[in-house]
Amino acid sequence: MLAKKIKVFIFGQVSKNLYTGYYTDENNKNLKVYVISEKELMFNAYGQVIATLKTADSNVSRLVVSCEHRVMYEPQIRHILKAASNLKILEMTCLYEKSCGALIFFRKRQGVRILLVKNQNGRYWSFPKGHMELNETEEQTAVREIKEETNLDVQLVEGFREVSDYCPYGNIKKRVVFFLARAFTDEVREQPEEIADHIWVDIQQAKKYCTYDNDLRVIEKANMLIAQNRI
Repeated sequence: MLAKKIKVFIFGQVSKNLYTGYYTDENNKNLKVYVISEKELMFNAYGQVIATLKTADSNVSRLVVSCEHRVMYEPQIRHILKAASNLKILEMTCLYEKSCGALIFFRKRQGVRILLVKNQNGRYWSFPKGHMELNETEEQTAVREIKEETNLDVQLVEGFREVSDYCPYGNIKKRVVFFLARAFTDEVREQPEEIADHIWVDIQQAKKYCTYDNDLRVIEKANMLIAQNRI
């Protein structure tokens, strides 16, 4: 259902920007819908499904529809849905996802080393990152996630920002923003719930460990700055 454009029949208003309604699917089943709209709605609305919900009181997924053509991430959606006081969300799947992180480097006598991590649910090496929280900037998310996942305090390098957009599965559209960050120590303490393993490697080794083009692009750009002694 994600990304599908549907017609919703409105039967109530929860808050200024949130309405309830229903959508009749191809099997003539009525699905409960939460509609997010900047404009006042009366009887029906047209919009795109931006999230599906599993709730504590129903085995059937509920839909979240946006009437405006704008990107909304999970923290924003959850914040608006708080107005529905009786809604107990067990799981939310969103059309748009956004994570922020950084390529972390540390200067040793032997040269520059880059930190790679492997997530608990992942099979590949990449850089620490995580989802944004409400009212966070991209930079704040990157620094917080690095601290949580590795216990490293870092300094972000100004002017470095690489964006990767891709669809990991289904219709979900994921954006990852990577910064470049200087670490002051190479002593990593992994967050066991998130990180399965970590390694410090040089630039050439990093290119061998990382298999995705987006990660290789980040490494190449970082390498240019480091090689030019601009940081």
